[in-house]
Amino acid sequence: MDLRSTRCTAPSLCLVLVLLQASISALAGAPKTYIVQMAASEMPSSFDYHHEWYASTVKSVSSAQLESEEEDGTYTKIVYNYETAFHGFAARLDDDEAERMAEAAGVLVVLPETVLQLHTTRSPDFLGIGPEISNSIWAAGLADHDVVVGVLDTGIWPESPSFSDKGLGPVPAKWKGLCQTGRGFTTADCSRKIIGARIFYNGYEASSGPINETTELKSPRDQDGHGTHTAATAAGSPVPDAGLFGYARGVARGMAPRARVAAYKVCWAGGCFSSDILAAVDRAVSDGVDVLSISLGGGASPYYRDSLAIASFGAMQMGVFIACSAGNAGPDPLSLTNLSPWITTVGASTMDRDFPATATLGNGANLTGVSLYKGRQNLSPRQQYPVVYMGGNSTVPNPRSMCLEGTLDRNTVAGKIVICDRGISPRVQKGQIVKEAGGIGMILANTAANGEELVADSHLLPAVAVGETEGIAVKKYTKTATKPTATLSFAGTKLGIRPSPVVAAFSSRGPNYLTLEILKPDLIAPGVNILAAWSGDASPSSLSSDRRRVGFNILSGTSMSCPHVAGVAALLKASHPDWSPAQIKSALMTTAYVHDNTYGLLKDAATSEASTPFQHGAGHIHPVRALSPGLVYDIGQNDYLEFLCTQNLTPTQLKAFTKNSNMTCKNTFSSPGDLNYPAISVVFTDQPSTPLTVHRTVTNVGPASPTYHVKVTQFKGADVVVEPKTLRFSSANQKLAYKVTLKTKAAQKTPEFGALSWSDGVHIVRSPLVLTWLPPM
Repeated sequence: MDLRSTRCTAPSLCLVLVLLQASISALAGAPKTYIVQMAASEMPSSFDYHHEWYASTVKSVSSAQLESEEEDGTYTKIVYNYETAFHGFAARLDDDEAERMAEAAGVLVVLPETVLQLHTTRSPDFLGIGPEISNSIWAAGLADHDVVVGVLDTGIWPESPSFSDKGLGPVPAKWKGLCQTGRGFTTADCSRKIIGARIFYNGYEASSGPINETTELKSPRDQDGHGTHTAATAAGSPVPDAGLFGYARGVARGMAPRARVAAYKVCWAGGCFSSDILAAVDRAVSDGVDVLSISLGGGASPYYRDSLAIASFGAMQMGVFIACSAGNAGPDPLSLTNLSPWITTVGASTMDRDFPATATLGNGANLTGVSLYKGRQNLSPRQQYPVVYMGGNSTVPNPRSMCLEGTLDRNTVAGKIVICDRGISPRVQKGQIVKEAGGIGMILANTAANGEELVADSHLLPAVAVGETEGIAVKKYTKTATKPTATLSFAGTKLGIRPSPVVAAFSSRGPNYLTLEILKPDLIAPGVNILAAWSGDASPSSLSSDRRRVGFNILSGTSMSCPHVAGVAALLKASHPDWSPAQIKSALMTTAYVHDNTYGLLKDAATSEASTPFQHGAGHIHPVRALSPGLVYDIGQNDYLEFLCTQNLTPTQLKAFTKNSNMTCKNTFSSPGDLNYPAISVVFTDQPSTPLTVHRTVTNVGPASPTYHVKVTQFKGADVVVEPKTLRFSSANQKLAYKVTLKTKAAQKTPEFGALSWSDGVHIVRSPLVLTWLPPM
């Protein structure tokens, strides 16, 4: 029934129909934020400026009612104008207006607003860039070269000593950014270290309503801690005697301690909105950043519908290196975010530092785990305490076994150590629930989802986190012992943990389901138990009930691994200012290592088995080797566009990246695998398959006339032939090409993994090589 054409015969019926029609219209027509990309070159000559054209386009699709409201100045539809890394605008549109907008002249794509989430010391020494190495790296760079790292996150805590500008020269002359002020943040909070600070909230407020300024600071000041932590990890100044409650004590420094920091606050209490993130990337590129660290992610979308992919493409065109977190959805396969080949996608690994703690059971068993507990309430290691597990069995968690709010009975847990299964709620919050119910301690047990991976937390009561195997053992003990008991003890900080590094179980995994031929993640970096600066407004547990305040905190996540790579990229940019983003990425990937400190293959914490390139990408970063990689795989914007031409995009979809109506596909790539990527992933689709050939070109960035010889893994499923087998260079920056031909000899049911390496006796330029056979359709 069409309510609009219904004729009323009774006043009551008429009133009901009018109200029903109004409610349906409100539901269908409620305005939402859309990101609209425009073909800048198609602006009509009647407009002098792009923003005038954008406003006219919005007006042309708006309803008469909203047009009149705009004229009265009471309704603003445009949320942002974008003009550097991305051309277009964000606007509030209802469904009908969005449909009309998609058909308007000059419009390339209309994307709905999305909400992204945060992917949330020893690491410089572990990576081999302690102060003596770091100083020499910077000394080798140009004396007048200043690198700026832009961090998109929750803001920054400027009082942290990690942002001291001692010893830094004037703000770089190239810098065009500013210090945006607001409540709790003045121009005095910027310095020669923090040279820029901006906030982006229009998209957030358009979708969620005004920010509650009584509880949230509408300024670059960080109340969450995440942004301060990531900024300090990337580029924090050295701070002696840093630590958390006595743990991890030492000198805390970022990867590039002399780099400048620009903070772009895009995340608020309700999340990180794509229109705000896009505005921040656009502004950061215009400001003059060299590197962007973006520890954010959402669901993966096709390249042409991913606003961050489009904006980062524009940033790459301007010479900006972009590092993004891979996501914390591991160990599930196909769980990656930030899949674009021009983005460096970073997974997480452990270091050789740990914070051991022990649960000693009444039967004499010692269960080894980790903890950052440091409080006044302690359990005596010489005394045993009652222990209880609220779950029905040792393998299937339930709300009570996970110690969720409202599930614990004080009569059952008071005065006891409670075993809580990991999952659903924050780890520290489980201990708080136990404490509120009268418990005196907690054993936090991993389930199958986390395996043997151990993440340390600053708990609110004595607590030890144990792996899945130890968790099953202690739960079985509570079910079989007449009076089960335990005690908890804490051993501080321990270095030299073996094996390390290990791929974190939470680190998101490949393969890259958008394009199998582009291996993701690109590499891994430290992301477990990372010490860095913290906000003075946030507790170490991030729980509102936690009144503790600290200057440094220990966190885990790919949010922590991402700024490690961004900071190392800043070091490389300082030493090689003429390198492109792709050359920096290549140097990081081809020098990465795939063996741990026991000389065995890198392991996966989720399975304790050897990891694969779908988990660790090219391997674990090795910053010092990356400074002198020998050869690099360079990729320019035209190469990326030819790659996009293999992705079955329509001409309009392709314009999202070309921004130029004259660009057409030259079809120089026979497959996506011909992109000059530092990793090689080959997909066999025919059975029996015809031989496949991929092409690569390497640039000599080492000595003038080296000779490189190739070495390639022998596979069960295919013969691999590299031509030529020797590359003889006669000058620096010379480019030489080679091709790899692969022919199936026995199709495999699962992918095979190996490597292709070039060596001149000094450098080893290693590319992971992945072969995948797709089943017949």
